[in-house]
Amino acid sequence: MQATVSRYDEASRSGAVLTDTGVELPFSADELAGTPVRFLRVGQRVRIETSGSGHGIAITAVHFITLH
Repeated sequence: MQATVSRYDEASRSGAVLTDTGVELPFSADELAGTPVRFLRVGQRVRIETSGSGHGIAITAVHFITLH
């Protein structure tokens, strides 16, 4: 799923994304662990992995969108 970074705090490496369906989902540094993502900026497009559904949806990983 693709989203746009809506908030990001460099110190805590946490923030939130706004999905293309209009849902804001928070993330913590844990979701960035194990990925090449070291920092993000507000407005940046990302690809997210999620688990759960409805009100229980949560981000499990955040990735940069790469063009091939």
